[in-house]
Amino acid sequence: MAAFDVVIRNGTIIDGTGAPRYRADLGIRDGVVAEIGRIPASEGRQVLNATGLNVAPGFVDLHTHYDAQVFWDPYCTISGWHGVTTVVTGNCGFGLAPVAAEQRDRSMLSLTRVEAIPYESMTTLPWDWETFPEFLDSLERTPKSVNVQSFLPLTPLLIWVMGLERAKAGELPTDAEHQEMRRLLHQALDAGACGWAAQRTPPTGGRAVQRDFDGTPMVTDVMHFETMRQLAEVLGERNQGFIQLVNTTGNRPADQAEFEELARISGRPVLYNLVVVFDHQPEAHRMKLDWLDRCRQQGLRVWGQGVTTDAGFSFTFEEWNLFDECPAWNEATVGTQEEKLFKLGDPARRQALRDQKPSVVTCPIEEIRLVGPRSPETAQYRDLTMAEIGERTGKHPVDAMLDIAVADGLRAGFYAKPTGANREFLAELMSSPSVLPGVSDGGAHTKFLTSGRYPTEFLAEIVRNQGVLDLEQAHHRLSALPAACAGLGSRGTLVEGAPADIVVYDLEKLECLPIEILEDLPGDQWRRVQRAKGYRWVLVNGEVTIEDDEQTGTPSGQLLRHRSKRPVG
Repeated sequence: MAAFDVVIRNGTIIDGTGAPRYRADLGIRDGVVAEIGRIPASEGRQVLNATGLNVAPGFVDLHTHYDAQVFWDPYCTISGWHGVTTVVTGNCGFGLAPVAAEQRDRSMLSLTRVEAIPYESMTTLPWDWETFPEFLDSLERTPKSVNVQSFLPLTPLLIWVMGLERAKAGELPTDAEHQEMRRLLHQALDAGACGWAAQRTPPTGGRAVQRDFDGTPMVTDVMHFETMRQLAEVLGERNQGFIQLVNTTGNRPADQAEFEELARISGRPVLYNLVVVFDHQPEAHRMKLDWLDRCRQQGLRVWGQGVTTDAGFSFTFEEWNLFDECPAWNEATVGTQEEKLFKLGDPARRQALRDQKPSVVTCPIEEIRLVGPRSPETAQYRDLTMAEIGERTGKHPVDAMLDIAVADGLRAGFYAKPTGANREFLAELMSSPSVLPGVSDGGAHTKFLTSGRYPTEFLAEIVRNQGVLDLEQAHHRLSALPAACAGLGSRGTLVEGAPADIVVYDLEKLECLPIEILEDLPGDQWRRVQRAKGYRWVLVNGEVTIEDDEQTGTPSGQLLRHRSKRPVG
């Protein structure tokens, strides 16, 4: 009888701990790394020859929105194609539970706006839950080819406890309501939640990038800090879980103080989203790095998640929602297609749209390029920037873009390059031990974003081509560090006793393939994707889920339920 279920032979092991790479064989038994060293091929029921290949821990993606997609896509693609073996859902405080039956439709409408998940697709969900524990049970029953864990998202929690109207009004919960939220968080943690998450972007005077489908702030944007303090105390009582917060004004001392206080109260990791490099504004990321360094010196586990992908946005104004930081753009891009078409073409609104310049998510409007004209009238401007089109037509760049969008019935395609591609600045970002690569947003914005490719891009571009990090540092950042933040134990490393989530790849062949459009979502919906090349095998819990960049259909993923390490009472 074979001693191991799988033996990976003759590979170069980069174990994720930061230790130097080495040549060895790896034996897997019962989904766990059972032995590393010299193992004869005869001892493996299945033998994978990794000669000339790197063997490393699977990637851990802490920032995804696969809450819905996992129910129809076991691989959570595009992440699963790019070596990701564990995803975390419920980010930004947005999710599908707890949601009462009468609130389901509104919950889906919110997600269509704030994360651009197609409504038609979400209507196909089983919806065999209302409470968060029931949601996890449904997720566990669903076949998966990646591991999944979930935050308790605070948006549905606040609505469940306070009601939509009071939560939207930003009222301070009563003592009884705070006690109920604490009870429900305990219940969610008992069921296996990995912590809680929220979006905190000021509805006025700030950069509220993501708003509700009706243009109003999300309920966590107007939530009182006292609510977060109460919920942080629960994590501290249990010594369990971690916190994820989105805050687009993170250089303000008041915002930083909130993160620090949550870390002190809970004693748990707090994940700050997000750290972005701006090509012409280096002080933005440097101030955040200085703050994260001060947190580390104080012994506070505040970690930043850095945007390391240069995937831009390919979008049309049929569904674009990432200019919501500007009230005029937010007002003009909500409503039905007919309403948006009228508002974007309305001369009375144009001055406000020219004056309010979005700056958080994309490059300046002047640099946005027309890539998908839909009519003979607009085809002459293909591949030109809005500045170039404006020069040719004598129009302001905003008018040039919106006139094309309206002429093409909002179906004209535009491309906004990423905000920062400066490799020197990216090296500064990755030099901080408190920054994790990622922010894939996997499962969200699927019609205009493909940043789930980030692990492949990180290894191929940042490591191989740019030399910003070596492979030992890179795999520590891609796997072990996020796993440590998420409380995943030895997952994210290749050491004896660790779960056998593994990528086996050829670094020289690793690449992100061109963007494709797939019409593969339920409800006759489409999305943009980028596949990967160079992964010989991906294993999840010891079983091969990807072979030569193709899915094997093996549903070996698990729901990772967090449990308290000590009795809670």
